[in-house]
Amino acid sequence: MEFNVTLLGQAITFAILVWFTMKFVWPPLTNMMDERAKRIADGLAAAERGKQDLEAAEKRVADEIRKAKQQATEIVVAAEKRASQIVDEAKDAARTESARIVADAKAEIDQEVLRVKETLRTQVADLAVAGAEKILRKEIDAAKHADLLASIKAEF
Repeated sequence: MEFNVTLLGQAITFAILVWFTMKFVWPPLTNMMDERAKRIADGLAAAERGKQDLEAAEKRVADEIRKAKQQATEIVVAAEKRASQIVDEAKDAARTESARIVADAKAEIDQEVLRVKETLRTQVADLAVAGAEKILRKEIDAAKHADLLASIKAEF
């Protein structure tokens, strides 16, 4: 019976150990494991959210870059259009200015021609009067008249 009492004593000790472990040791261990599992799950969820946020941010960045490129293209097109307008305006202004300069030059030339014609008329009239005066002072002789006209031609 001694074998049975020892066995019974060991069984009772084992039962007390199991009860003690279940009552005082097992709950904190399971709580710690549950908390750790929860932290791991939270970390994995946060990592997944971070990955999704990163993908969303990359999409937003790609969209912003695309928009910026589109705006840059629009700005370049607008600048080229404005440059073309400026060149056309400058050409029109140059044409207008050149037409004005040509008109002014023609007017000045016309005035100069009129002035030269008037001077020439005056000189021709003076020559005619001088020639007529010399012809009238001398006697009327064809040879003398021819010589006189030749000398007048030579003077002028």
